Amino acid sequence: MSKLALRGGEPVRTRPFPSWPVFDRREEELALEVVRSGRWWSYTLGEAVAAAKEDHAAPSSKVAAFQRNFAAAHGCRYGIACVNGTAALEIALRALGVGAGDEVIVPPYTFVATASAPMLIGATPVFCDIDLDTFNLDPRRLEEAITPRTRAILPVHFAGLAADLDAILTIAARRGIPVVEDAAHGHGGSWNGRPLGSVGAAGTFSFQVSKNMTAGEGGMVITRDAALAELCESLIWAGRQPGRPWYEHHRLGWNYRLTELQAAILLAQLERLPGQTRRRQDNGRYLASRLREIPGIAPLAVPSYATGHAWHLFVFRFLAESFGLGRAEFLRALTAEGIPASSGYAHPLHRNPLFQQPGLPLDYARFQELCPASEQACAEAVWLEHRLLLGDRADMDDIAAAVAKIYEHRQEVRP
Repeated sequence: MSKLALRGGEPVRTRPFPSWPVFDRREEELALEVVRSGRWWSYTLGEAVAAAKEDHAAPSSKVAAFQRNFAAAHGCRYGIACVNGTAALEIALRALGVGAGDEVIVPPYTFVATASAPMLIGATPVFCDIDLDTFNLDPRRLEEAITPRTRAILPVHFAGLAADLDAILTIAARRGIPVVEDAAHGHGGSWNGRPLGSVGAAGTFSFQVSKNMTAGEGGMVITRDAALAELCESLIWAGRQPGRPWYEHHRLGWNYRLTELQAAILLAQLERLPGQTRRRQDNGRYLASRLREIPGIAPLAVPSYATGHAWHLFVFRFLAESFGLGRAEFLRALTAEGIPASSGYAHPLHRNPLFQQPGLPLDYARFQELCPASEQACAEAVWLEHRLLLGDRADMDDIAAAVAKIYEHRQEVRP
């Protein structure tokens, strides 16, 4: 192969990958409808449950329409839209009765919101290590994390890959503990043919700008339970109740509502999600097959239960000893070849300064020994953004060619 770009050679990739977010006149039309209507904020209290009834008229607001359409597309009757994915986690947990003094089991290889959402409602996150093959919560470690204070289990479908819900739900059912699926990466994905987010007691999603569908920000709770949906709605509406006076508040709640403008954009994003998901899946499978041919490159496993990988990230483990190069040098060379990539999380959540403060209910330092797979994942992971998978087969070939080129010239990369 030609000389490395780091050493003055021509980069494998000189043209840009697909940009994100993807939008066209459809987003513009729906957003313009909202602007011209003057209805930028809509009264949708009670709409999540009412919209699921067969005789319910078509929703008159964009928020109500998006709640109904998103929930239906993800296998649930009820959808409750909110300001962001962190809020969605808080709402779902509180609606399930989680509060002060309780414990919530979470993986340590995830964004901080999975652990901070329980803290924000007074609960304590307890870390359970991941499976190094999938980077998802390891059910084999789950029993040892459960205590008499455990009130919820919060698996993450990391990178859009379904967690091992069969094993997790079996343990949770035996212990009488509800499962909330953190599907912030899971739009359009599935587990054993069922949409991610629809399997546990509730599922939560994020529409932050990096996610597979976005309005800049936004969140959603989905559930099959009408009573839970009603409680979630009340919590985002400052504790109000449908059919009661406006300034009557029944519980401590938040003002966590989604706006009409965000919902308009998300309606259009939802329309394009199936096609984008199919493209990500085709490209993700193909790229994984190409990269597995290169020593030291180990794409995450896709178990048979992960019937629909949402591919929010393309993640592989970089095995430095087998590749013959350090990860930092590899990433520097890959970037020079025109392939944007990162190492992801610098360390597991339990080593964040947040969990090293004095006065916390748990000694989080002990999780460094209890979660070795998460520590290893942080040392080995390489992430590619989902937007790269919206390209064509030639784009995937460029990624594989760049990695292969670096491997062939690995001796030249070392400082």
